[in-house]
Amino acid sequence: VQLVESGGGLVQTGGSLRLSCVVSGSTFNTLEIDWYRQAPGNQREWVVSIGRRGDSNYAGSVVGRFSISRDNLKNTVYLQMNDLKPEDTAVYYCKAQIAPYTYWGQGTQVTVSS
Repeated sequence: VQLVESGGGLVQTGGSLRLSCVVSGSTFNTLEIDWYRQAPGNQREWVVSIGRRGDSNYAGSVVGRFSISRDNLKNTVYLQMNDLKPEDTAVYYCKAQIAPYTYWGQGTQVTVSS
C-alpha cells in the first residue's frame, strides 16, 4: 500500500490550501484514512479521519476550518484547509491502517506565515 500526499505550500494567515492523498495497492473504498501533522519539536498529532462511508471526525483545533472528503473513483482523500493560522504550520501526513500494518505517506509541508 502506498500513500502519496501533495498540495502543501506557503500561505499567509487566513489563506487556504487543499491537500490530496492518493492511495494505491489496496481496495481504497474499504479504508479509513487519517490525516496527522507534525510541527518541529512536537509529536505527531491526529487532525481528522474519514471513514469508508464518508463519515468524518475532526480535532477540536481544526473544526470549522478544515474539511475532509474522499473520491473513491480516484482513490483520493482531500483535506481542504481554510482560515489557516501560523500554528497550522507542520508536515501533514495521511495514514491508512490494514491490520496489523500501518501505512504512512511521505508528508507534505504546510507553512503559514503571520
